[in-house]
Amino acid sequence: MSTLLLNLDFGEPPPKKALEGNAKHRKFVKRRRLLERKGFLNKKQQPPSKVPKLQSEASKKGKTPKVDGTWKAPALSKKKTAASSGGSEQSLDKTSAVPWLTPAPSQKAGSVVAKVDLLGEFQSALPKIKSHPTRPRKKGSQKNPPQKNALQNSTQARSEKYSGASQKGPSKMVAIDCEMVGTGPKGHVSSLARCSIVNYNGDVLYDEYILPPCHIVDYRTRWSGIRKQHMVNATPFKIARSQILKILTGKIVVGHAIHNDFKALQYFHPKSLTRDTSHIPLLNRKADCPENATMSLKRLTKKLLDRDIQVGKSGHSSVEDAQATMELYKLVEVEWEQHLVQNPPKD
Repeated sequence: MSTLLLNLDFGEPPPKKALEGNAKHRKFVKRRRLLERKGFLNKKQQPPSKVPKLQSEASKKGKTPKVDGTWKAPALSKKKTAASSGGSEQSLDKTSAVPWLTPAPSQKAGSVVAKVDLLGEFQSALPKIKSHPTRPRKKGSQKNPPQKNALQNSTQARSEKYSGASQKGPSKMVAIDCEMVGTGPKGHVSSLARCSIVNYNGDVLYDEYILPPCHIVDYRTRWSGIRKQHMVNATPFKIARSQILKILTGKIVVGHAIHNDFKALQYFHPKSLTRDTSHIPLLNRKADCPENATMSLKRLTKKLLDRDIQVGKSGHSSVEDAQATMELYKLVEVEWEQHLVQNPPKD
C-alpha cells in the first residue's frame, strides 16, 4: 500500500478584516474612477516621486529640457500651429482667469508644459492702485497774498482811506471839539473838561463833562463855559478817555486845530484819518483869505456858513463848534479827498 503524502498548510488563515478591507478599497477606487470619467471629480495628481518618469517619457517623445527643469515641445509646422491656435488661446484664457494659481510640480506626459513667468502673472494679478494727485499743504504763509498782491492791496487800502463820504458813509466820519480848564502851576496846563462828538449829520454821539486828574486852578469859563458845578458829577478822565477812543478808533475825525484836542486826550490819531479845517487851503480860498493863514473857527463859520458862534460871555459850546466844523468840511469834502488821494500825508 502506497504511502499517501498530504501537503497540508496549517498556517493561519488570512483575517477576514483584511479581505473585507481590500474589497472596500477596490469598491472605492472603482467608484472614484467612475466619478472622474463623468467629470464630477478632478483626476488625482500624481505624487512627486513619479516626476522623473514623466520627464523621461517626455524626452522619448522629442521634448527638449530647459535649464529651469521645464520641458518645451519642438517647433510645429505652420498648419499644425494654425489648427491648434484656437485651443491654445482657450487654455491661456483659463490660466489667466485664475492668475493666483501656480502650476503643479508635475503634469501629464501627453500635455505640453509651457514656461510661465510667475512674476509677471503675479504683478498683473495685483489690483491697480490709482495714485491720487498730491494736494499742497495749507500753510499760514499761503493765506497771505504774494508781494505783488500785497502792493495792490496796500494801494487799494490807501485809496479807500481817502475816498469821499459817498464811499465812507456817515458812520465812518465824526467831528470832535473839546473844552479845557487850567491845571498845574498858575493854571497854565490845559486839561480836558468837556468833550463833544457829532456824526456826519451833526447828531450828538458823545457829550460829557470830564473831571481832570489834577486840581483845577482856572476854569476859563469865558472861553470854555465850564463852571465848578459842572465838575460835581463829571466823568473821571480815565473812564471818559476810554469811551471817547472807542468812538474815534477807525474813523475819519474832523476838527479845528484838532491837535489841541488830541493832546488833551493824550491820544494820537493817524494823520490819514484826520481832517483839520484850520489847515485846508480850499476853505481859506472860499473865504477869500490867505491859503497859508490859520483862520479861526468863528471867522470861517461867519464867512462860509453865515452863522455866528462863540458869542456872549457864557463861553463856547463844544457841541456847536463840532457841528460847525463838520459843516465847513462838507463844503470842500469832495475836492479835498481827491487832493489827499493824490498827495497822501505821511503818518
